[in-house]
Amino acid sequence: MEFVSVYVTCPDEATAERVARELLERRLVACANILGGVRSLYRWEGRIQDDREVAMFLKTRRELLRDVEAAVRATHPYDTPCVVAFDLLGGSKAYFDWVAQETSASPAGSSAGASPS
Repeated sequence: MEFVSVYVTCPDEATAERVARELLERRLVACANILGGVRSLYRWEGRIQDDREVAMFLKTRRELLRDVEAAVRATHPYDTPCVVAFDLLGGSKAYFDWVAQETSASPAGSSAGASPS
């Protein structure tokens, strides 16, 4: 099984939380880390923009990436939200087992214990 971390930017924390909760409810991601204080400079419609944003790292299975992107686009206020994935090439087997469990239709067991985020 292959895993990815999906980087998404949002205009504010409320939007990031709304997107993250939707993805979690649908079991498309196992975890969403929301990071504040991001400054984004980019060219949009011919002008250089300088905005404050919130970034998220979402952990999921590679096979769910298209569904994650579609769900972000459906919930996100931007016309063209940043949704980019990075392959997770290594890490804790226990963590990846947890990601697989939490992103399956009917997870086995519970998520008891320390937070793996």
